Amino acid sequence: MSNSAILCVDDESVILESLKEQLKRHFGNRYLYEVAENVDEAWEIIEELNNEKINIIIIISDWLMPGTKGDEFLINIHKHFPKIITIMLTGQADQDSIERAKQQANLYACLYKPWTEKKLFEVIDSVLK
Repeated sequence: MSNSAILCVDDESVILESLKEQLKRHFGNRYLYEVAENVDEAWEIIEELNNEKINIIIIISDWLMPGTKGDEFLINIHKHFPKIITIMLTGQADQDSIERAKQQANLYACLYKPWTEKKLFEVIDSVLK
């Protein structure tokens, strides 16, 4: 079992299924792939992984979700876990939110829906090098 994980957060289950499938196809068993449909669920997963000593290397988060917006979530992630790479996946984020995430969450990249597998893996592969 891998001791590194990639966490995807989006309120649309079809998006999460697609991301997880694409990640598994590209990286195989190198990582654990976790998904959360909201920020509260994501924090629960983060806590579980930390308790199991599993290193979260990347969080890919939607911006427009019920409750907490993706930029706010990623800013909180960065405050608690500054080594986790953050990527926003969005169809609706405004430029101010993206800039705020870049400045306060050290946002690595912003991908726009619909994304391409090629672009997704260009970004992730560049992070992992």
